[in-house]
Amino acid sequence: MEISDRKRTGTPWNRVREALWIALVFAWALSSACATARPPGLPAELVPHPPAKAVTADGDDLQLAYYYFLLASLHESDGEFRQAKEFLAKALGHDPDSAYLHGKMAVIMKALKDHDGALKYAKRAVDLDPSIDNRMLLAEIYSSARNDEAAIGEYKKILDQDPDQTRTRLILATTYVRMKQYDLALEQLDRLIEEDPEMPIAHYYRGRLKLELGKYEEAEKAYQETLKLNSTMEPALFDLGTLYQIRKNYRDAALVYERLLRLYPMNVMVRERLVHIYYKLGRDKDAEKQMEDIRKMSKPGDPVRQTLGLIYLQHGKLEESIAELEMIVNAWPEDDKSRYYLGTAYEEKGNSEKALENFQAVKEGSEYYSNARIHIAYILETNDKHDEAIEILERALEIDKGKAELYAMLASVLETKKEYARALEVLDQGLKENPRNAELVFRRGIIFDKMEEKDKCIEQMRLVLEINPEHADALNYIGYTYAEQGIRLDEAMDLIQKALKVKPDSGYIIDSLGWVYYQKGMYDEALTYLEKAASLVPNDPTINEHLGDAYYKKGMFQKSLERYEKALSHSHPKSDKVKEKIEEVKKFVK
Repeated sequence: MEISDRKRTGTPWNRVREALWIALVFAWALSSACATARPPGLPAELVPHPPAKAVTADGDDLQLAYYYFLLASLHESDGEFRQAKEFLAKALGHDPDSAYLHGKMAVIMKALKDHDGALKYAKRAVDLDPSIDNRMLLAEIYSSARNDEAAIGEYKKILDQDPDQTRTRLILATTYVRMKQYDLALEQLDRLIEEDPEMPIAHYYRGRLKLELGKYEEAEKAYQETLKLNSTMEPALFDLGTLYQIRKNYRDAALVYERLLRLYPMNVMVRERLVHIYYKLGRDKDAEKQMEDIRKMSKPGDPVRQTLGLIYLQHGKLEESIAELEMIVNAWPEDDKSRYYLGTAYEEKGNSEKALENFQAVKEGSEYYSNARIHIAYILETNDKHDEAIEILERALEIDKGKAELYAMLASVLETKKEYARALEVLDQGLKENPRNAELVFRRGIIFDKMEEKDKCIEQMRLVLEINPEHADALNYIGYTYAEQGIRLDEAMDLIQKALKVKPDSGYIIDSLGWVYYQKGMYDEALTYLEKAASLVPNDPTINEHLGDAYYKKGMFQKSLERYEKALSHSHPKSDKVKEKIEEVKKFVK
Protein backbone atom coordinates (compact mmCIF):
# COMPACT_ATOMS: atom_id res chain seq x y z
CA MET A 1 0.00 0.00 0.00
CA GLU A 2 1.14 3.53 -0.71
CA ILE A 3 1.04 6.10 2.06
CA SER A 4 0.19 9.49 0.58
CA ASP A 5 1.85 12.63 1.89
CA ARG A 6 -1.08 14.78 0.79
CA LYS A 7 -3.16 16.64 3.36
CA ARG A 8 -6.12 14.73 4.71
CA THR A 9 -9.33 16.24 5.95
CA GLY A 10 -11.40 13.15 6.76
CA THR A 11 -13.03 12.33 10.08
CA PRO A 12 -10.74 11.41 13.00
CA TRP A 13 -12.12 7.85 13.01
CA ASN A 14 -11.26 7.33 9.33
CA ARG A 15 -7.74 8.64 9.89
CA VAL A 16 -7.31 6.31 12.89
CA ARG A 17 -8.78 3.43 10.91
CA GLU A 18 -6.32 3.96 8.06
CA ALA A 19 -3.42 4.14 10.51
CA LEU A 20 -4.61 0.86 12.06
CA TRP A 21 -4.76 -0.67 8.58
CA ILE A 22 -1.19 0.24 7.82
CA ALA A 23 0.06 -0.97 11.21
CA LEU A 24 -1.82 -4.27 11.09
CA VAL A 25 -0.84 -5.07 7.51
CA PHE A 26 2.82 -4.44 8.31
CA ALA A 27 2.51 -6.62 11.42
CA TRP A 28 0.93 -9.33 9.38
CA ALA A 29 3.63 -9.06 6.75
CA LEU A 30 6.32 -9.64 9.39
CA SER A 31 4.67 -12.79 10.70
CA SER A 32 3.30 -14.41 7.55
CA ALA A 33 4.83 -16.28 4.65
CA CYS A 34 2.50 -14.37 2.34
CA ALA A 35 4.22 -11.06 3.02
CA THR A 36 6.43 -11.39 -0.07
CA ALA A 37 5.00 -10.83 -3.53
CA ARG A 38 3.18 -13.98 -4.60
CA PRO A 39 4.02 -15.27 -8.06
CA PRO A 40 1.14 -16.55 -10.18
CA GLY A 41 0.04 -20.00 -9.00
CA LEU A 42 1.04 -19.58 -5.33
CA PRO A 43 0.90 -23.04 -3.65
CA ALA A 44 -2.07 -23.51 -1.35
CA GLU A 45 0.12 -24.06 1.70
CA LEU A 46 1.52 -20.54 1.34
CA VAL A 47 -1.85 -18.81 1.08
CA PRO A 48 -2.52 -17.03 4.42
CA HIS A 49 -5.25 -18.54 6.53
CA PRO A 50 -7.98 -16.49 8.21
CA PRO A 51 -6.99 -15.20 11.62
CA ALA A 52 -8.01 -17.04 14.74
CA LYS A 53 -11.30 -15.90 16.23
CA ALA A 54 -10.78 -12.67 18.10
CA VAL A 55 -12.05 -11.80 21.53
CA THR A 56 -14.66 -9.33 20.17
CA ALA A 57 -16.84 -9.40 17.10
CA ASP A 58 -15.48 -6.03 15.96
CA GLY A 59 -11.93 -7.23 16.28
CA ASP A 60 -12.73 -10.39 14.34
CA ASP A 61 -14.33 -8.37 11.50
CA LEU A 62 -11.38 -6.00 11.24
CA GLN A 63 -8.83 -8.82 11.13
CA LEU A 64 -10.86 -10.66 8.48
CA ALA A 65 -11.12 -7.43 6.50
CA TYR A 66 -7.32 -7.03 6.64
CA TYR A 67 -6.86 -10.67 5.67
CA TYR A 68 -9.07 -10.38 2.55
CA PHE A 69 -7.52 -7.04 1.70
CA LEU A 70 -4.07 -8.64 1.72
CA LEU A 71 -5.24 -11.39 -0.65
CA ALA A 72 -6.78 -8.75 -2.92
CA SER A 73 -3.51 -6.82 -2.95
CA LEU A 74 -1.57 -9.94 -3.97
CA HIS A 75 -3.94 -10.57 -6.89
CA GLU A 76 -3.85 -6.88 -7.86
CA SER A 77 -0.04 -6.93 -7.99
CA ASP A 78 -0.29 -9.85 -10.46
CA GLY A 79 -2.85 -7.98 -12.60
CA GLU A 80 -5.60 -10.41 -11.57
CA PHE A 81 -8.21 -7.71 -11.05
CA ARG A 82 -11.32 -9.92 -11.04
CA GLN A 83 -9.94 -12.04 -8.19
CA ALA A 84 -8.82 -8.85 -6.42
CA LYS A 85 -12.38 -7.52 -6.73
CA GLU A 86 -13.82 -10.69 -5.14
CA PHE A 87 -11.51 -10.49 -2.11
CA LEU A 88 -12.06 -6.75 -1.69
CA ALA A 89 -15.81 -7.34 -1.69
CA LYS A 90 -15.29 -9.79 1.17
CA ALA A 91 -13.09 -7.28 2.98
CA LEU A 92 -15.80 -4.65 2.64
CA GLY A 93 -18.32 -7.14 4.00
CA HIS A 94 -16.32 -7.14 7.25
CA ASP A 95 -15.50 -3.40 7.25
CA PRO A 96 -18.21 -1.61 5.23
CA ASP A 97 -17.33 1.86 6.54
CA SER A 98 -13.69 1.84 5.42
CA ALA A 99 -13.03 4.77 3.06
CA TYR A 100 -9.69 3.18 2.22
CA LEU A 101 -11.29 -0.11 1.10
CA HIS A 102 -13.89 1.73 -1.00
CA GLY A 103 -11.09 3.69 -2.65
CA LYS A 104 -9.16 0.50 -3.42
CA MET A 105 -12.30 -1.09 -4.86
CA ALA A 106 -12.78 1.99 -7.09
CA VAL A 107 -9.24 1.53 -8.41
CA ILE A 108 -9.91 -2.14 -9.18
CA MET A 109 -13.22 -1.34 -10.92
CA LYS A 110 -11.46 1.31 -12.98
CA ALA A 111 -8.85 -1.27 -14.04
CA LEU A 112 -11.73 -3.54 -15.08
CA LYS A 113 -13.15 -0.62 -17.13
CA ASP A 114 -16.33 -0.64 -15.06
CA HIS A 115 -16.75 3.13 -14.78
CA ASP A 116 -20.16 2.97 -13.10
CA GLY A 117 -18.84 0.62 -10.43
CA ALA A 118 -15.71 2.71 -9.99
CA LEU A 119 -17.78 5.85 -9.51
CA LYS A 120 -20.03 4.15 -6.97
CA TYR A 121 -17.11 3.14 -4.74
CA ALA A 122 -15.15 6.37 -5.25
CA LYS A 123 -18.19 8.45 -4.24
CA ARG A 124 -18.65 6.31 -1.13
CA ALA A 125 -14.97 6.76 -0.26
CA VAL A 126 -15.42 10.54 -0.48
CA ASP A 127 -18.59 10.40 1.64
CA LEU A 128 -16.69 8.49 4.33
CA ASP A 129 -13.50 10.54 4.06
CA PRO A 130 -13.50 13.67 1.86
CA SER A 131 -9.70 13.72 1.70
CA ILE A 132 -7.68 15.08 -1.19
CA ASP A 133 -6.61 11.57 -2.20
CA ASN A 134 -10.19 10.34 -2.41
CA ARG A 135 -11.43 13.41 -4.25
CA MET A 136 -8.55 13.10 -6.72
CA LEU A 137 -9.46 9.47 -7.35
CA LEU A 138 -13.11 10.42 -7.94
CA ALA A 139 -12.05 13.24 -10.30
CA GLU A 140 -9.79 10.90 -12.27
CA ILE A 141 -12.63 8.40 -12.70
CA TYR A 142 -14.98 11.15 -13.87
CA SER A 143 -12.32 12.29 -16.30
CA SER A 144 -11.69 8.80 -17.71
CA ALA A 145 -15.47 8.48 -18.21
CA ARG A 146 -15.34 11.82 -20.12
CA ASN A 147 -17.54 13.55 -17.54
CA ASP A 148 -15.34 16.62 -17.50
CA GLU A 149 -17.84 18.88 -15.73
CA ALA A 150 -18.02 16.53 -12.73
CA ALA A 151 -14.23 16.12 -12.73
CA ILE A 152 -13.79 19.90 -12.68
CA GLY A 153 -16.15 20.09 -9.70
CA GLU A 154 -13.91 17.70 -7.74
CA TYR A 155 -10.69 19.48 -8.79
CA LYS A 156 -12.16 22.76 -7.53
CA LYS A 157 -13.08 21.17 -4.18
CA ILE A 158 -9.52 19.90 -3.84
CA LEU A 159 -8.17 23.39 -4.53
CA ASP A 160 -10.60 24.81 -1.94
CA GLN A 161 -9.10 22.38 0.58
CA ASP A 162 -5.53 23.13 -0.46
CA PRO A 163 -4.88 25.97 -2.95
CA ASP A 164 -1.23 24.89 -3.23
CA GLN A 165 -2.10 21.64 -5.03
CA THR A 166 0.04 22.34 -8.11
CA ARG A 167 -0.64 19.07 -9.90
CA THR A 168 -4.40 19.44 -9.42
CA ARG A 169 -4.35 22.97 -10.82
CA LEU A 170 -2.38 21.78 -13.83
CA ILE A 171 -4.82 18.92 -14.47
CA LEU A 172 -7.71 21.38 -14.12
CA ALA A 173 -6.10 23.61 -16.75
CA THR A 174 -5.67 20.72 -19.21
CA THR A 175 -9.28 19.65 -18.63
CA TYR A 176 -10.43 23.15 -19.54
CA VAL A 177 -8.31 22.92 -22.69
CA ARG A 178 -10.00 19.64 -23.63
CA MET A 179 -13.36 21.35 -23.20
CA LYS A 180 -12.11 24.29 -25.30
CA GLN A 181 -12.66 26.67 -22.38
CA TYR A 182 -9.38 28.38 -23.11
CA ASP A 183 -9.85 31.50 -20.97
CA LEU A 184 -10.44 29.38 -17.86
CA ALA A 185 -7.43 27.22 -18.72
CA LEU A 186 -5.24 30.32 -19.06
CA GLU A 187 -6.44 31.58 -15.66
CA GLN A 188 -5.16 28.42 -14.00
CA LEU A 189 -1.86 28.42 -15.90
CA ASP A 190 -1.25 32.10 -15.20
CA ARG A 191 -1.84 31.51 -11.50
CA LEU A 192 0.65 28.61 -11.52
CA ILE A 193 3.26 30.78 -13.25
CA GLU A 194 2.60 33.66 -10.87
CA GLU A 195 3.14 31.38 -7.86
CA ASP A 196 6.18 29.69 -9.42
CA PRO A 197 7.68 31.48 -12.46
CA GLU A 198 10.23 28.67 -12.86
CA MET A 199 7.71 25.89 -13.44
CA PRO A 200 8.55 24.66 -16.95
CA ILE A 201 5.43 22.50 -17.33
CA ALA A 202 3.14 25.50 -16.79
CA HIS A 203 4.96 27.52 -19.45
CA TYR A 204 4.83 24.51 -21.76
CA TYR A 205 1.06 24.09 -21.44
CA ARG A 206 0.64 27.82 -21.94
CA GLY A 207 2.56 27.45 -25.21
CA ARG A 208 0.35 24.56 -26.32
CA LEU A 209 -2.75 26.58 -25.56
CA LYS A 210 -1.51 29.61 -27.50
CA LEU A 211 -0.58 27.33 -30.41
CA GLU A 212 -4.10 25.92 -30.38
CA LEU A 213 -5.50 29.47 -30.49
CA GLY A 214 -3.22 30.39 -33.41
CA LYS A 215 -1.38 33.00 -31.33
CA TYR A 216 2.00 31.94 -32.67
CA GLU A 217 4.21 34.70 -31.26
CA GLU A 218 2.89 34.13 -27.73
CA ALA A 219 3.22 30.36 -28.20
CA GLU A 220 6.84 30.73 -29.32
CA LYS A 221 7.61 32.94 -26.32
CA ALA A 222 6.10 30.36 -23.95
CA TYR A 223 8.07 27.49 -25.52
CA GLN A 224 11.30 29.48 -25.40
CA GLU A 225 10.67 30.21 -21.70
CA THR A 226 10.04 26.50 -21.12
CA LEU A 227 13.35 25.59 -22.76
CA LYS A 228 15.24 28.18 -20.72
CA LEU A 229 14.05 26.35 -17.62
CA ASN A 230 14.44 22.84 -19.08
CA SER A 231 16.55 22.79 -22.24
CA THR A 232 16.00 19.06 -22.87
CA MET A 233 12.22 18.93 -22.54
CA GLU A 234 11.25 16.75 -25.51
CA PRO A 235 7.59 17.83 -25.94
CA ALA A 236 8.53 21.53 -25.84
CA LEU A 237 11.18 21.09 -28.53
CA PHE A 238 8.81 19.03 -30.66
CA ASP A 239 6.00 21.58 -30.39
CA LEU A 240 8.35 24.48 -31.12
CA GLY A 241 9.43 22.68 -34.29
CA THR A 242 5.74 22.15 -35.14
CA LEU A 243 5.09 25.86 -34.63
CA TYR A 244 7.88 26.80 -37.04
CA GLN A 245 6.52 24.29 -39.58
CA ILE A 246 3.03 25.78 -39.35
CA ARG A 247 4.50 29.21 -40.02
CA LYS A 248 6.57 27.77 -42.91
CA ASN A 249 9.76 28.79 -41.15
CA TYR A 250 11.46 25.62 -42.33
CA ARG A 251 15.03 26.61 -41.48
CA ASP A 252 14.26 27.22 -37.81
CA ALA A 253 12.10 24.08 -37.73
CA ALA A 254 15.04 22.07 -39.04
CA LEU A 255 17.35 23.55 -36.38
CA VAL A 256 14.94 22.65 -33.57
CA TYR A 257 14.38 19.10 -34.85
CA GLU A 258 18.12 18.59 -35.31
CA ARG A 259 18.65 19.70 -31.71
CA LEU A 260 15.92 17.30 -30.63
CA LEU A 261 17.56 14.41 -32.46
CA ARG A 262 20.90 15.07 -30.80
CA LEU A 263 19.12 14.61 -27.45
CA TYR A 264 16.77 11.80 -28.49
CA PRO A 265 18.25 10.03 -31.53
CA MET A 266 15.60 7.25 -31.49
CA ASN A 267 12.70 9.65 -32.13
CA VAL A 268 11.51 8.37 -35.51
CA MET A 269 8.72 10.96 -35.80
CA VAL A 270 11.26 13.77 -35.69
CA ARG A 271 13.28 12.07 -38.42
CA GLU A 272 10.11 11.81 -40.51
CA ARG A 273 9.46 15.52 -40.12
CA LEU A 274 13.02 16.36 -41.01
CA VAL A 275 12.67 14.41 -44.25
CA HIS A 276 9.77 16.62 -45.35
CA ILE A 277 11.52 19.80 -44.25
CA TYR A 278 14.80 18.91 -45.97
CA TYR A 279 12.91 18.32 -49.22
CA LYS A 280 11.21 21.71 -48.78
CA LEU A 281 14.64 23.30 -48.35
CA GLY A 282 16.10 21.44 -51.32
CA ARG A 283 18.36 19.39 -49.05
CA ASP A 284 17.62 16.09 -50.77
CA LYS A 285 20.79 14.36 -49.56
CA ASP A 286 20.00 15.22 -45.94
CA ALA A 287 16.45 13.90 -46.45
CA GLU A 288 17.79 10.64 -47.87
CA LYS A 289 20.23 10.36 -44.95
CA GLN A 290 17.31 10.57 -42.49
CA MET A 291 15.40 7.92 -44.41
CA GLU A 292 18.47 5.70 -44.35
CA ASP A 293 18.69 6.18 -40.57
CA ILE A 294 15.01 5.23 -40.19
CA ARG A 295 15.74 2.12 -42.25
CA LYS A 296 18.68 1.20 -40.02
CA MET A 297 16.55 1.62 -36.89
CA SER A 298 14.01 -0.95 -38.08
CA LYS A 299 13.80 -4.30 -39.80
CA PRO A 300 12.24 -4.98 -43.22
CA GLY A 301 8.50 -5.42 -42.76
CA ASP A 302 8.54 -3.62 -39.40
CA PRO A 303 5.42 -1.38 -39.12
CA VAL A 304 7.67 1.64 -38.53
CA ARG A 305 8.80 1.19 -42.14
CA GLN A 306 5.26 2.06 -43.22
CA THR A 307 6.11 5.68 -42.59
CA LEU A 308 9.15 5.34 -44.80
CA GLY A 309 6.96 3.96 -47.57
CA LEU A 310 4.53 6.88 -47.22
CA ILE A 311 7.35 9.43 -47.30
CA TYR A 312 8.72 7.88 -50.49
CA LEU A 313 5.21 7.94 -51.97
CA GLN A 314 4.66 11.58 -51.05
CA HIS A 315 7.89 12.60 -52.76
CA GLY A 316 7.30 10.55 -55.90
CA LYS A 317 9.84 7.80 -55.16
CA LEU A 318 7.44 5.07 -56.25
CA GLU A 319 9.88 2.15 -56.54
CA GLU A 320 11.21 2.75 -53.02
CA SER A 321 7.69 3.22 -51.65
CA ILE A 322 6.49 -0.02 -53.20
CA ALA A 323 9.52 -1.92 -51.89
CA GLU A 324 8.90 -0.81 -48.29
CA LEU A 325 5.13 -1.27 -48.33
CA GLU A 326 5.33 -4.68 -50.04
CA MET A 327 7.52 -5.96 -47.18
CA ILE A 328 4.98 -4.74 -44.64
CA VAL A 329 1.92 -6.32 -46.28
CA ASN A 330 3.85 -9.57 -46.68
CA ALA A 331 4.61 -9.58 -42.95
CA TRP A 332 1.28 -8.02 -41.89
CA PRO A 333 -1.38 -9.01 -44.47
CA GLU A 334 -4.18 -7.41 -42.40
CA ASP A 335 -2.54 -3.95 -42.42
CA ASP A 336 -5.16 -2.04 -44.42
CA LYS A 337 -3.31 1.26 -44.27
CA SER A 338 -0.23 -0.24 -45.93
CA ARG A 339 -2.45 -2.06 -48.44
CA TYR A 340 -4.22 1.18 -49.34
CA TYR A 341 -1.04 3.20 -49.87
CA LEU A 342 0.64 0.34 -51.72
CA GLY A 343 -2.32 0.39 -54.10
CA THR A 344 -1.90 4.16 -54.44
CA ALA A 345 1.79 3.76 -55.28
CA TYR A 346 1.04 1.15 -57.95
CA GLU A 347 -1.74 3.37 -59.34
CA GLU A 348 0.60 6.34 -59.64
CA LYS A 349 3.16 4.09 -61.30
CA GLY A 350 0.54 3.07 -63.85
CA ASN A 351 0.27 -0.58 -62.79
CA SER A 352 -3.53 -0.83 -62.60
CA GLU A 353 -3.56 -4.58 -62.05
CA LYS A 354 -1.42 -4.45 -58.89
CA ALA A 355 -3.24 -1.32 -57.72
CA LEU A 356 -6.61 -3.08 -57.99
CA GLU A 357 -5.24 -6.16 -56.22
CA ASN A 358 -4.23 -4.10 -53.17
CA PHE A 359 -7.28 -1.82 -53.10
CA GLN A 360 -9.56 -4.88 -53.28
CA ALA A 361 -7.71 -6.42 -50.31
CA VAL A 362 -8.81 -3.53 -48.04
CA LYS A 363 -11.55 -5.02 -45.86
CA GLU A 364 -15.07 -3.79 -45.13
CA GLY A 365 -15.06 -1.95 -41.83
CA SER A 366 -11.61 -0.49 -42.40
CA GLU A 367 -11.28 3.30 -42.30
CA TYR A 368 -9.60 2.98 -45.72
CA TYR A 369 -12.39 0.89 -47.28
CA SER A 370 -14.43 3.68 -48.89
CA ASN A 371 -11.40 5.48 -50.30
CA ALA A 372 -10.10 2.18 -51.69
CA ARG A 373 -13.47 1.67 -53.44
CA ILE A 374 -13.21 5.15 -54.95
CA HIS A 375 -9.78 4.30 -56.37
CA ILE A 376 -11.11 1.00 -57.75
CA ALA A 377 -14.01 2.83 -59.42
CA TYR A 378 -11.64 5.42 -60.90
CA ILE A 379 -9.39 2.72 -62.39
CA LEU A 380 -12.40 0.88 -63.82
CA GLU A 381 -13.81 4.10 -65.26
CA THR A 382 -10.54 5.01 -66.99
CA ASN A 383 -10.68 1.54 -68.58
CA ASP A 384 -14.25 2.22 -69.82
CA LYS A 385 -15.73 -0.26 -67.32
CA HIS A 386 -18.37 2.21 -66.20
CA ASP A 387 -21.02 -0.28 -65.11
CA GLU A 388 -18.53 -2.15 -62.92
CA ALA A 389 -17.43 1.15 -61.36
CA ILE A 390 -21.06 2.05 -60.62
CA GLU A 391 -21.67 -1.34 -58.99
CA ILE A 392 -18.56 -0.94 -56.78
CA LEU A 393 -19.64 2.52 -55.64
CA GLU A 394 -23.27 1.57 -54.98
CA ARG A 395 -22.09 -1.35 -52.83
CA ALA A 396 -19.73 0.97 -50.92
CA LEU A 397 -22.60 3.39 -50.28
CA GLU A 398 -24.63 0.59 -48.70
CA ILE A 399 -21.83 0.28 -46.15
CA ASP A 400 -20.90 3.95 -45.76
CA LYS A 401 -23.82 6.08 -46.90
CA GLY A 402 -22.44 9.16 -45.17
CA LYS A 403 -19.29 9.34 -47.30
CA ALA A 404 -19.64 12.42 -49.53
CA GLU A 405 -16.74 11.38 -51.78
CA LEU A 406 -18.59 8.18 -52.76
CA TYR A 407 -21.60 10.18 -53.98
CA ALA A 408 -19.31 12.58 -55.87
CA MET A 409 -17.45 9.74 -57.58
CA LEU A 410 -20.65 7.88 -58.48
CA ALA A 411 -22.12 11.07 -59.96
CA SER A 412 -18.91 11.59 -61.94
CA VAL A 413 -19.14 8.10 -63.49
CA LEU A 414 -22.80 8.66 -64.37
CA GLU A 415 -21.86 12.03 -65.84
CA THR A 416 -19.30 10.29 -68.06
CA LYS A 417 -22.11 8.02 -69.29
CA LYS A 418 -24.21 11.17 -69.86
CA GLU A 419 -26.82 9.89 -67.41
CA TYR A 420 -27.27 13.39 -66.05
CA ALA A 421 -30.68 12.96 -64.40
CA ARG A 422 -29.47 9.92 -62.48
CA ALA A 423 -26.26 11.75 -61.50
CA LEU A 424 -28.34 14.59 -60.05
CA GLU A 425 -30.41 12.08 -58.05
CA VAL A 426 -27.20 10.64 -56.56
CA LEU A 427 -25.95 14.09 -55.63
CA ASP A 428 -29.29 14.95 -54.02
CA GLN A 429 -29.00 11.79 -51.90
CA GLY A 430 -25.48 12.80 -50.94
CA LEU A 431 -26.65 16.26 -49.93
CA LYS A 432 -29.30 14.76 -47.65
CA GLU A 433 -26.46 13.08 -45.78
CA ASN A 434 -24.08 16.05 -46.13
CA PRO A 435 -26.28 19.18 -46.45
CA ARG A 436 -23.46 21.72 -46.71
CA ASN A 437 -20.90 19.79 -48.70
CA ALA A 438 -19.44 22.25 -51.19
CA GLU A 439 -18.05 19.57 -53.50
CA LEU A 440 -21.41 17.88 -54.00
CA VAL A 441 -23.05 21.21 -54.82
CA PHE A 442 -20.14 21.99 -57.16
CA ARG A 443 -20.70 18.73 -59.04
CA ARG A 444 -24.39 19.60 -59.43
CA GLY A 445 -23.29 22.82 -61.08
CA ILE A 446 -21.02 20.97 -63.49
CA ILE A 447 -23.85 18.63 -64.51
CA PHE A 448 -26.21 21.52 -65.15
CA ASP A 449 -23.45 23.02 -67.31
CA LYS A 450 -23.21 19.75 -69.28
CA MET A 451 -26.99 19.89 -69.72
CA GLU A 452 -26.55 23.41 -71.20
CA GLU A 453 -28.52 24.91 -68.31
CA LYS A 454 -26.13 27.79 -67.65
CA ASP A 455 -28.38 29.69 -65.23
CA LYS A 456 -28.80 26.65 -62.98
CA CYS A 457 -25.05 26.04 -63.19
CA ILE A 458 -24.31 29.59 -62.00
CA GLU A 459 -26.94 29.25 -59.25
CA GLN A 460 -25.20 26.12 -57.91
CA MET A 461 -21.76 27.73 -58.06
CA ARG A 462 -23.04 30.69 -56.05
CA LEU A 463 -24.39 28.23 -53.46
CA VAL A 464 -20.88 26.75 -53.28
CA LEU A 465 -19.51 30.22 -52.53
CA GLU A 466 -22.05 30.67 -49.73
CA ILE A 467 -20.57 27.56 -48.13
CA ASN A 468 -16.95 28.38 -48.97
CA PRO A 469 -16.29 31.92 -50.28
CA GLU A 470 -12.74 30.90 -51.27
CA HIS A 471 -13.70 27.90 -53.39
CA ALA A 472 -11.34 28.63 -56.28
CA ASP A 473 -12.98 26.27 -58.77
CA ALA A 474 -16.47 27.74 -58.21
CA LEU A 475 -15.09 31.30 -58.55
CA ASN A 476 -13.37 30.29 -61.76
CA TYR A 477 -16.41 28.43 -63.09
CA ILE A 478 -18.67 31.46 -62.79
CA GLY A 479 -16.01 33.77 -64.25
CA TYR A 480 -15.24 31.48 -67.16
CA THR A 481 -18.93 30.88 -67.91
CA TYR A 482 -19.45 34.63 -68.18
CA ALA A 483 -16.32 34.94 -70.33
CA GLU A 484 -17.55 32.20 -72.66
CA GLN A 485 -20.80 34.05 -73.10
CA GLY A 486 -19.05 37.41 -73.44
CA ILE A 487 -21.13 38.93 -70.62
CA ARG A 488 -20.40 40.60 -67.25
CA LEU A 489 -16.70 40.57 -68.11
CA ASP A 490 -15.62 42.92 -65.31
CA GLU A 491 -17.32 40.70 -62.73
CA ALA A 492 -15.81 37.65 -64.44
CA MET A 493 -12.34 39.17 -64.10
CA ASP A 494 -12.86 39.93 -60.39
CA LEU A 495 -14.03 36.37 -59.69
CA ILE A 496 -11.15 34.78 -61.59
CA GLN A 497 -8.56 36.99 -59.90
CA LYS A 498 -9.96 35.91 -56.51
CA ALA A 499 -9.61 32.30 -57.63
CA LEU A 500 -5.99 32.93 -58.64
CA LYS A 501 -5.18 34.18 -55.14
CA VAL A 502 -6.23 30.76 -53.84
CA LYS A 503 -4.63 28.75 -56.68
CA PRO A 504 -1.94 30.96 -58.22
CA ASP A 505 -0.38 28.14 -60.26
CA SER A 506 -3.56 26.73 -61.83
CA GLY A 507 -3.18 26.65 -65.60
CA TYR A 508 -6.95 26.42 -66.02
CA ILE A 509 -7.66 29.54 -63.96
CA ILE A 510 -4.87 31.43 -65.75
CA ASP A 511 -6.49 30.37 -69.05
CA SER A 512 -9.82 31.79 -67.82
CA LEU A 513 -8.21 35.14 -67.08
CA GLY A 514 -6.57 35.15 -70.51
CA TRP A 515 -9.92 34.39 -72.08
CA VAL A 516 -11.58 37.34 -70.28
CA TYR A 517 -8.88 39.62 -71.71
CA TYR A 518 -9.49 38.08 -75.14
CA GLN A 519 -13.24 38.75 -74.89
CA LYS A 520 -12.50 42.34 -73.87
CA GLY A 521 -10.36 42.74 -77.02
CA MET A 522 -7.14 43.11 -74.99
CA TYR A 523 -5.16 40.63 -77.09
CA ASP A 524 -1.65 41.42 -75.81
CA GLU A 525 -2.72 40.76 -72.23
CA ALA A 526 -4.70 37.70 -73.37
CA LEU A 527 -1.62 36.29 -75.09
CA THR A 528 0.51 36.70 -71.97
CA TYR A 529 -1.85 34.66 -69.80
CA LEU A 530 -2.82 32.09 -72.44
CA GLU A 531 0.84 31.30 -73.20
CA LYS A 532 1.47 30.81 -69.48
CA ALA A 533 -1.59 28.55 -69.19
CA ALA A 534 -0.40 26.44 -72.15
CA SER A 535 3.02 26.05 -70.54
CA LEU A 536 1.38 24.73 -67.36
CA VAL A 537 -1.19 22.47 -69.08
CA PRO A 538 0.39 21.81 -72.50
CA ASN A 539 -2.02 19.14 -73.72
CA ASP A 540 -5.38 20.65 -72.83
CA PRO A 541 -7.37 21.04 -76.09
CA THR A 542 -9.41 24.07 -74.99
CA ILE A 543 -6.37 25.99 -73.75
CA ASN A 544 -4.59 25.29 -77.05
CA GLU A 545 -7.64 26.47 -78.98
CA HIS A 546 -7.76 29.70 -76.95
CA LEU A 547 -4.10 30.33 -77.60
CA GLY A 548 -4.66 29.66 -81.30
CA ASP A 549 -7.46 32.25 -81.31
CA ALA A 550 -5.19 34.84 -79.64
CA TYR A 551 -2.37 34.17 -82.14
CA TYR A 552 -4.88 34.54 -84.96
CA LYS A 553 -6.02 37.96 -83.68
CA LYS A 554 -2.37 39.05 -83.48
CA GLY A 555 -1.71 37.91 -87.06
CA MET A 556 0.63 35.10 -85.93
CA PHE A 557 -0.96 32.59 -88.30
CA GLN A 558 1.65 29.83 -88.27
CA LYS A 559 1.56 29.66 -84.48
CA SER A 560 -2.22 29.80 -84.60
CA LEU A 561 -2.32 26.82 -86.97
CA GLU A 562 0.04 24.80 -84.74
CA ARG A 563 -2.17 25.38 -81.70
CA TYR A 564 -5.39 24.46 -83.50
CA GLU A 565 -3.79 21.25 -84.77
CA LYS A 566 -2.58 20.44 -81.28
CA ALA A 567 -6.07 21.05 -79.88
CA LEU A 568 -7.46 18.64 -82.48
CA SER A 569 -4.83 16.00 -81.72
CA HIS A 570 -5.86 15.97 -78.06
CA SER A 571 -9.51 15.11 -78.74
CA HIS A 572 -11.13 18.53 -78.63
CA PRO A 573 -14.82 18.02 -77.74
CA LYS A 574 -15.90 20.31 -80.59
CA SER A 575 -13.59 19.03 -83.29
CA ASP A 576 -15.72 20.30 -86.21
CA LYS A 577 -15.41 23.87 -84.98
CA VAL A 578 -11.61 23.52 -84.64
CA LYS A 579 -11.36 22.03 -88.15
CA GLU A 580 -13.17 25.07 -89.53
CA LYS A 581 -10.65 27.32 -87.78
CA ILE A 582 -7.79 25.32 -89.27
CA GLU A 583 -9.16 25.77 -92.78
CA GLU A 584 -9.61 29.48 -92.17
CA VAL A 585 -6.10 30.11 -90.83
CA LYS A 586 -4.50 28.09 -93.63
CA LYS A 587 -5.56 30.84 -96.02
CA PHE A 588 -3.00 33.12 -94.36
CA VAL A 589 -0.16 30.63 -93.96
CA LYS A 590 2.42 30.68 -96.74
